[in-house]
Amino acid sequence: MFDNLTARLSNSFKALQGKNKLSEANIKDAIREVRRALLEADVALEVIKIFLDKVQEKALGMKVDEGLDPSQAFIKLVQTELTEIIGGENKGLDLRTQPPAVVMVAGLQGAGKTTSIAKLARYLQEREGKKVLLVSADVYRPAAIEQLQVLANQVGTEFFPSSVNDKPKDIVANAKRHAQKQFFDVLLVDTAGRLHIDNEMMDEIRVLQKTINPIETLFVVDSMTGQDAAHTAKAFADALPLTGIILTKTDGDARGGAALSVRHITGKPIKFLGVGEKVDALEPFHPDRIAGRLLGMGDVLSLIEEIGQKVDQKKAQKSAQKIAKGQFDLADMREQLLQMEQMGGMEALMDKMPGMGKIPQNIKNQAIGGIESKKMVAIINSMTTKERTHSKLIKGSRKNRIARGSGTQPQDINKLLKQFEKMQKQMKKMGSGKMQKMMAKMTGADGVPDFSKMGNLPSAGSNKFPF
Repeated sequence: MFDNLTARLSNSFKALQGKNKLSEANIKDAIREVRRALLEADVALEVIKIFLDKVQEKALGMKVDEGLDPSQAFIKLVQTELTEIIGGENKGLDLRTQPPAVVMVAGLQGAGKTTSIAKLARYLQEREGKKVLLVSADVYRPAAIEQLQVLANQVGTEFFPSSVNDKPKDIVANAKRHAQKQFFDVLLVDTAGRLHIDNEMMDEIRVLQKTINPIETLFVVDSMTGQDAAHTAKAFADALPLTGIILTKTDGDARGGAALSVRHITGKPIKFLGVGEKVDALEPFHPDRIAGRLLGMGDVLSLIEEIGQKVDQKKAQKSAQKIAKGQFDLADMREQLLQMEQMGGMEALMDKMPGMGKIPQNIKNQAIGGIESKKMVAIINSMTTKERTHSKLIKGSRKNRIARGSGTQPQDINKLLKQFEKMQKQMKKMGSGKMQKMMAKMTGADGVPDFSKMGNLPSAGSNKFPF
């Protein structure tokens, strides 16, 4: 997510490295590079101008804080202004009303509207403990109602049945009455999508709004459409009382232009990001965290939250006990790989760690051993129970059998075993207490990890990763 923009912004700040102070000349050089980076990311021109005017104005009169060099001071300023222009602070859903709180979701066809509703239902159930009802008022797109019903079953949410022969106004009115009688906390309404915003679409949504009086009206936008995403959302916001935006497909948008443009152009907050195809791939939008990730600073808070939500605590505790006894084996490695897949894979985790955004892709590949985690899981699945606990047995004919069973090559088995040996050594260090001592040195007086004590991250071209 935003890989290209992160890399370009990192290069922009090189103009200030080695400078003793901020001057008009070197600030202009840095801003020129930032402008180029934002243009390549397909950020709207009006947003770029306003953003850079503010940065330049504040940079020229800025006093560099003690302990920061000019480059760091400029990055800090860019982060502050970037956070402000994409929303300032997180704006969650406002569900403070007499239940059921009605949330109406609209969007163009292909933007991921129906999938986003299912993701939102799962989010509200699991993170906020809400009782959620889904209903589809899309009587035009073939199988739209069936699609939402299937997704509702996947996320374990109740679905209010409707038919293509029903009028959308009647569907939503009946669904709201049912939600009131059955004491649902939230009613999520899927509306009809169109290939473009037209008068017929707007008229129908206005009727639905008057019928059910939603507390939230969200517009789903495909981030892959760049500037068009922001202008489409603006047209919708001008016609209807929009309360927020869900930006989808951000996992496939390396440029990031839509995320930086849509808040300023529409005046409406981005409330959620769709970060993948799975029903749990929805994240609340935190402008400060996104700004940090764009500038290569990572997103430790989101990483911690994600680990807390997606890691199986019982399995993690069992693995920790085995590690403490120096008994880490291939079965444990498989469990760790599956847990990482739950959080988007190793690369997604690395992107949220401080400094990792600046590391070239080929070096990241070295860090994860040059072999995909799904392939590693397939390889371990093809092993016997005894082979998983006694990796030294895996030689010759056993490697060939495992390769055939997993659809891989013997050299892939060799790579996995080599990586496992490295991980096993690290786990033995953790079990021996050396890792605890090292972590104690890295932890501040308040018990929070102090990343300044971690030393330098591996430089491009190095191969000093723990595994």
